[in-house]
Amino acid sequence: MAKSSKDAKSGKDGKDGKKKHKHKHKKDDLGSLLRVTPGGPPVNLREYDAADTPGGPSGKKQAQKETAEIRLRLAELQERLFAQSTAGDPRRLLLVLQGMDTSGKGGTVKHVAAGLNPTGVRVRTFKAPTPEELKHPFLWRIRRAVPAPGEIGVFDRSHYEDVLIARVRELVPRATWSRRYGMINRFEQTLADEGVTVVKVFLHISYAEQGERLLARLDNPAKHWKFNPEDITERGVWPAYQRAYEAALDRCSTETAPWYVVPADRKWYRNWAISRLLLEHLEQMDPAYPKADFDVEESRALLLKT
Repeated sequence: MAKSSKDAKSGKDGKDGKKKHKHKHKKDDLGSLLRVTPGGPPVNLREYDAADTPGGPSGKKQAQKETAEIRLRLAELQERLFAQSTAGDPRRLLLVLQGMDTSGKGGTVKHVAAGLNPTGVRVRTFKAPTPEELKHPFLWRIRRAVPAPGEIGVFDRSHYEDVLIARVRELVPRATWSRRYGMINRFEQTLADEGVTVVKVFLHISYAEQGERLLARLDNPAKHWKFNPEDITERGVWPAYQRAYEAALDRCSTETAPWYVVPADRKWYRNWAISRLLLEHLEQMDPAYPKADFDVEESRALLLKT
């Protein structure tokens, strides 16, 4: 929860007049810096500086260097994760990305997945439900997209849309979306029981930065396909979305599946931080190559005779 770069230089507090505290920068456990403490104080996103770089490298160049190094380690751990699944290990990892438009969900997928074996990565983007999906409970389509054992899954948007846009746009009654927080928590606990490590990341972008990125899309014909006039409408209810995100972070950050708030104004930090979070979780999972279930020396001797 640091001051913005501009405020840090001037020594001023944040725009709301409240002092914003800087994170202590240490890279050995980034998760503890970014984690929303389950049962902790209510989340107030105005206290989180979207331009901060908690625990991060000294600058963009160093971050890019470290991100490239992290990718090598991620690739090794991914191979181990897949290898152990061939011996019946049920474990897998699911990265859930949520954030306002232009916060970088797609960019994160592109940068973080670089270097991973695509056959072991399952990426799913959740848009408005199809007529078929609307016939089922809201978690039905999510369950069908959960990665298989040995895989790394990435959700670009997720089941949280049903307590975000559904809440802000009043797509369902309040009584309906308010019940969904508990349903989500129970669902994620079930995933954990089945061997799924859930890493939930909220990409926290500032209102000003979002405006600049939307303008950049309009000013570049090659980016017009990324722009949707509805983005302006959604931007008009920014405060409502912030409250909806705060509620989701508060009510669905659990010991089993905590939320992590990643400042997203600086793309280089965003990519580094999520890569680092994935590395920490995979190292905790500690996947290992399965032992051979055959006589290695005998097979080697037979092979040399051919």
